[in-house]
Amino acid sequence: MTSTGDAPRRQPARAAVEAAFGRVRPAVVALSEALHAQPELSFEEVASARRVADVLDGPFAVEMGVFDLPTAFAARAGSGPLHVVLCAEYDALPGVGHACGHNLIAAAAAGAGLALAEVADAVGLRVTVLGTPAEEGGGGKVLLLERGAFAGAHAAMMVHPWPQDRLTATCLAVDHLRITFTGREAHASAAPEQGVNAGDAFVVAQTAIGLLRQHLAPGDQVHGVVEVGGQAPNIVPRLATGRWMLRSRTLEGLTRLRPRIERCFEAGALASGATLAVEQLSPTYSHMEPDATLLRLWRANAEHLGRRYLDDDAGVAPPTLSTDMANVSLVVPTIHPLVGVDADGAVNHQPEFAAACVGASAQQALADGALGMALTAVDAASDPAVRQHLLGTA
Repeated sequence: MTSTGDAPRRQPARAAVEAAFGRVRPAVVALSEALHAQPELSFEEVASARRVADVLDGPFAVEMGVFDLPTAFAARAGSGPLHVVLCAEYDALPGVGHACGHNLIAAAAAGAGLALAEVADAVGLRVTVLGTPAEEGGGGKVLLLERGAFAGAHAAMMVHPWPQDRLTATCLAVDHLRITFTGREAHASAAPEQGVNAGDAFVVAQTAIGLLRQHLAPGDQVHGVVEVGGQAPNIVPRLATGRWMLRSRTLEGLTRLRPRIERCFEAGALASGATLAVEQLSPTYSHMEPDATLLRLWRANAEHLGRRYLDDDAGVAPPTLSTDMANVSLVVPTIHPLVGVDADGAVNHQPEFAAACVGASAQQALADGALGMALTAVDAASDPAVRQHLLGTA
């Protein structure tokens, strides 16, 4: 779809973007490292959101606390007809900090935005860097989408750190649930018959889920943790709580999976005599449908910067993950490529991966992600066929 006849017109803008990123690179590297040093959990990213916004302030008009989310922000520049949204995630994981590299995601979005601000009007772009809280289970982008943050957007982009370069992932639809069993305390030796053991309800439920796994559809996943299971071994546990994630390849598959898993929890309640409460912790995350046209532009630019997609070319199955960016992809042409970080064999959500999200390899991933997105936006705005494709989807 890319038209080679417009390549000369793109060259000055591309050169300007590369020069602009070179000037801001130290600032966005410092931003990434500051975010990494002070990890904040979902919906608590007060300092993180402010740090990212402060780097953008000036070239961008920044508005904090947008769409009734205190740790969301919108930074806007340019007045062109093609509206590109760059998504900045900055929440961390409990216990392991930035082990999913959201410090790099936020800094790459800021870097791409700053590189584009200087050429946005010249190439016909309107650029929004959108601070999106609570990807790790809170569904911040789903809330922003429902409240109109992506209204009028023609493209949405972000990059995600990963142990390898991959064009995309298989994003599974997911529900985040809190499970609560309530029973009755009793002396575990003197009067156990007086108690109702909420902990036993979880044992029954997890056993039922373990047996059910043999019969789940390919791609369906169930995993969780027990947060509270009792206070002392000589007290029958009155309360047991846990957080669970149910995943499937599509929203339709998730709709079929959820009642089967809920019946396993109901079995635990029935067998133990405890009562059951199921709470939805966030909006449902959907499967992802990446935009093929944008992804072709991204690949060309990432390879221009030295990235290689050997696993994609070899037909290796994409990794599986879940993200609230998937919901955006069903409404706005979206890409979510994975940018490789040298993690010495570690994978996302391990402490060793958190450690790899600072340092030389992380800085290069940040630079390539930011510049790759900025160049992709310039190419999309400058190529008539691509621009029309994107404008036509709004």
